[in-house]
This record gives sequence, C-alpha cells and structure tokens, in this order.
Amino acid sequence: MILCDTNVIIEVLKKNAIVIQTLEKIGLDKISISVVTAMELYYGALNKTELKKIKLHLSSIRIFHIDEEISITAAELIERYAKSHGLQIPDALIAATSLSHNLKLYTGNKKDFVFIEKISLW
Repeated sequence: MILCDTNVIIEVLKKNAIVIQTLEKIGLDKISISVVTAMELYYGALNKTELKKIKLHLSSIRIFHIDEEISITAAELIERYAKSHGLQIPDALIAATSLSHNLKLYTGNKKDFVFIEKISLW
C-alpha cells in the first residue's frame, strides 16, 4: 500500500497522465490517503459540484484516520522539524500516517518530507 500526498491526488483530478500512469502501475487497490489529504481537497473545492466530484473520486480509496499513534508521532515531528525545516502541521500528520503504518509516501513535493528520518518516499 502507498500513501499519496495531497498534491498527487490534485494531479489526478487535473488528469495528469504521468501521475495517473504511476498510480495504475502501483495498482489502484494499493492507493491510500490520510484524512488530512481528504480535508485539504474538500477545503480547496471551488464549489459544491466540485466537492461532490472529489468525494466520488475518493470513495474508492482507503483513507487512514488520525489515531493516538499518528497524533503522537506528528507532534514529535513538529517539535523536531517545524523550526529547522518549516514542517507544517498537515504535512506532519501525513508523514506521521506514513511512518505509523509503514507506508511509502508518494509526493510531488519531496522537499517537504526528505529531511524526516525513516520516511520512505516514492
């Protein structure tokens, strides 16, 4: 299973052929996201029609919710990397989901995560 960052799903919604082909190679049944990604996508929807479209696309993807382990790991990541590397709370929660579930993180913004120890990036 692969955890997709928000920017990857945005590229899918924009019909980016390269990203879509990559996800197809991984296997659509092996794609997952954090609930943080779902919230970011809902927040970024331009209107209710686009929100429905996003929800439909996400309906077949596994969504990992924030639990105690993810919360603790994200807080540790913020403590360690927020000041030194500018780690933002949403990215900390997504990274913590990746680490807690031992999932590779597929992102188009590796610079946002590359400094995190033990994270595996796609």
